Amino acid sequence: MIIKIKWKTLMILSIIFISAASLYIFTNKSLSVSANEEKGFIKWVDFRVSYDAMDKALKADINSIDEEVKLDWIQLLAYLGTRYGGNFSNYKPKDMDNFINRLKSGESMEDMTKDLTHYNYYYEAYRAVLEGFVGPYEIQVNDENSPDKKIWVKKYGLKAFSPIAGGYYYGHYDDFGNSRNYGFRRVHLGNDLVGSVGTPVIAVESGRIEALGWNQYGGWRIGIRSLDNKRYYYYAHLRKDHPYVKTLKEGDKVLAGDVIGYLGMTGYSIKENINNINNPHLHFGMQLIFDESQKETLAEIWIDVYRIVKLLNRNRSPVTYNKDTKEFERIYDIRFHNAERKVSS
Repeated sequence: MIIKIKWKTLMILSIIFISAASLYIFTNKSLSVSANEEKGFIKWVDFRVSYDAMDKALKADINSIDEEVKLDWIQLLAYLGTRYGGNFSNYKPKDMDNFINRLKSGESMEDMTKDLTHYNYYYEAYRAVLEGFVGPYEIQVNDENSPDKKIWVKKYGLKAFSPIAGGYYYGHYDDFGNSRNYGFRRVHLGNDLVGSVGTPVIAVESGRIEALGWNQYGGWRIGIRSLDNKRYYYYAHLRKDHPYVKTLKEGDKVLAGDVIGYLGMTGYSIKENINNINNPHLHFGMQLIFDESQKETLAEIWIDVYRIVKLLNRNRSPVTYNKDTKEFERIYDIRFHNAERKVSS
């Protein structure tokens, strides 16, 4: 039996079906957006703070440690970021000077930011990037009275380190967002530090090892989560056969300035321990995590670390070779109030 349906009736049924489907999708999407909004975490950060601005804010913070008004470099950068809409191509040193002078004259941060709608966003975003970089710490130095001994000295300042050990050359440029084609077409989400195979790679910040092993894109790689869980550091293309310090394993805590691995050219291969990278380099990346739902998903937030690497170049961790362990290790140990070194039993 053949059922005949009039064209007009068919159109009406189609419209009803499409409307119902659209309503279902819209309702579920709205619920999803509402759920995210209830969590209230940041979904995206475009970190474009200039090197000059970071350098000036960092020095202002450190130099004010014993002054009546203690400056916070993240607050300084967040204030300017709010005024510039995040675009530091408009940065002028006098803008920071004026802000600092107002703070030193007695004006409060609350009063100066109360009418800046987006200040809280920039402060939280920049704090997620830079929170672990500056603060008090203790570090070993050579004892002037006994050159063969080291003593502990309390300091305040930059406590994050360059990812490349002291005394080793590297070159880099701002390659964030460049095209990559292996596997599929994508953008480069880090900074490549070109150097010699075997160059010791340093933990930029203290944290716990979350990933250790082979990845077909990054080759031998290490992933370290900061102790406040806001930053995930990614070190990739490590050396063939001996990519990282052999005693390291997932879950271990490392301190800023520790040797964690060695620069190489592994990766771009499903098969492990293959050198398929043309030029030896360290791929260094930083992912921001405001909520665990942003980990290992399309919603990941990777920032341009080129200017951060440039800033950290002033703090290189000197290393020495241990013939017994056949590993490089730091010369001067470090201590933090919130991170103790695990002592082997």
